Amino acid sequence: MPLSHPWDPYYRASYSPYDNGIKVVGEKFQIYFVENEGMAWGWKFGGSFGKMLLTLFRFGAVIFGIFYLRSIIQKKYHRGFIACAALIFAGALGNLIDSMFYGLLFEESSFDHVAKFWPSHGYAGFLHGRVVDMLYFPLVRTHYPGWFPFFGGEPFEFFSPVFNIADASISAGVIAILVFQKRFFKKDPQEQHTTVETNTTVDDKMQVS
Repeated sequence: MPLSHPWDPYYRASYSPYDNGIKVVGEKFQIYFVENEGMAWGWKFGGSFGKMLLTLFRFGAVIFGIFYLRSIIQKKYHRGFIACAALIFAGALGNLIDSMFYGLLFEESSFDHVAKFWPSHGYAGFLHGRVVDMLYFPLVRTHYPGWFPFFGGEPFEFFSPVFNIADASISAGVIAILVFQKRFFKKDPQEQHTTVETNTTVDDKMQVS
């Protein structure tokens, strides 16, 4: 049966072409339905084989993340750093689930067809699913000034990528680590060695025990 939850991006955005998103907060926050076959910014390589390698890489990163999180919790790292590492892990896991299973769980979608959930045949095999992006924040739309090298007069938009919650989780974790790294990895103050002053005269005849 078709997805029917009114706020599910697979359902709602499937009715809208890429250039006609659902406006949540005017033009500044919109929802789309974008199937990303590759990495961030839509980069991809190697066709079907490259997609499988990318999914396996994500799988390896998630397995590593499980053991790494366990290690830093046991070693009692700064709670903020643990939270950031957990955000990065959760984002990687979310994109991995898309890559591994969504090709099996959904049929092919298009501008005029709402994808069905759990069809007899999905749009792709295991490890070849597309990561779904849906969040779009075009906060600034303007043009480069005419004197700007190479791009003078061309349209400029911030923020242009369409991304998902998993991407946002990874980005937030990485940025927070960079911003608060001094606090997260604060070194213990060096031990202060104290000296005791006495009035005892020290000479060659003093016995050292």
